[in-house]
Amino acid sequence: MAIFGRKKPEDEAHALYVSAVTQARQPYLFEEFGVPDSVDGRFDMISLHIFLVLRRLKADVDKSADLAQCLFDTMFADMDRSLREMGAGDLGVGRRVKAMVTAFYGRLSAYEKALSGNDRAALAEAIIRNIFRDDTEKSKEAGKIASYVLWLAKELEDCTLEDLMAGHLKFPEIVPLETFDVAE
Repeated sequence: MAIFGRKKPEDEAHALYVSAVTQARQPYLFEEFGVPDSVDGRFDMISLHIFLVLRRLKADVDKSADLAQCLFDTMFADMDRSLREMGAGDLGVGRRVKAMVTAFYGRLSAYEKALSGNDRAALAEAIIRNIFRDDTEKSKEAGKIASYVLWLAKELEDCTLEDLMAGHLKFPEIVPLETFDVAE
């Protein structure tokens, strides 16, 4: 909570996190793109959307490093809380969160490499590996998600640093699902 009208970076990070999670839970990701509606599938979608926000913040890293770290911390504090709510014991939560952090970093690396080269095929391969757990039968769905990620990354470029630093992140309301249909 802010005192005398000033917000803390944690407040802005929380607002960004809530926006990213809301986007990551959009039904079309599961219904149209075939993301498994499971704990792992939801983690993968949250990771993907947080990656995109962190990537946008990285464009202005000299001004946004603290906010990016707070966003990361917020995500994994929420993962810790979620695991506890699902009944994971205290002894196992730390180990599970550590595994989630490792998985997140692996995804960040693969997605960043593909996006930096604007390489849709490499992105689709990373999606098959991470979201679909190497199920090559899901190549069409992976292609849709890759196209969506490339599109969303471009959309997020229009978010101003000032808005992000203030915790304001508005994902596009209209998502052109038909443009993400791709041939296998």
